[in-house]
Amino acid sequence: MNDLHIRPGRPDELGTVEALLNGASAWLASRGIDQWQYPPHRDRITAALEQGVCFLAFEDGEPIATVQVDDFADPEFWTPDDEPGAALYLHRMAVSRGAAGGGVGASLLDWATDRAAAQGKRWLRLDAWKDNEGLHRYYKAAGFTLVRIVDLPHRRSGALFQRPTRIAV
Repeated sequence: MNDLHIRPGRPDELGTVEALLNGASAWLASRGIDQWQYPPHRDRITAALEQGVCFLAFEDGEPIATVQVDDFADPEFWTPDDEPGAALYLHRMAVSRGAAGGGVGASLLDWATDRAAAQGKRWLRLDAWKDNEGLHRYYKAAGFTLVRIVDLPHRRSGALFQRPTRIAV
């Protein structure tokens, strides 16, 4: 992997973000995984781009990944006992198939963890699809701990993971 450049996406880059997410969705479907088998949440992505919390990663000037990192702790998953303000939350991370396997995802996770630490947060957190065991293994190998699985009938996501930042707890 060459030098990875990460910056906030711009509102006019909605199509780029959607293309990366749709590419990940198609790849998941090809593997028999029903995660993300719906159109991307255009309203949420647009709001994240406008707020400066949806990021694009570039390699050699080409967009190869997207991730959203913000302070939104989904109240259906993270309780007051979890101290939601002690973390940043990662959403909608997708790497293009052409860049997959090259460590881009790991670099984004490290970048997001450093971002959380720089904001004084103790944790980087995420919620993952409950039944995507491969994704669970990926996050565990990247230093995340499974906090719990929240099983809500109206949500497919609910496997809650967190990884400590480099600041003192």
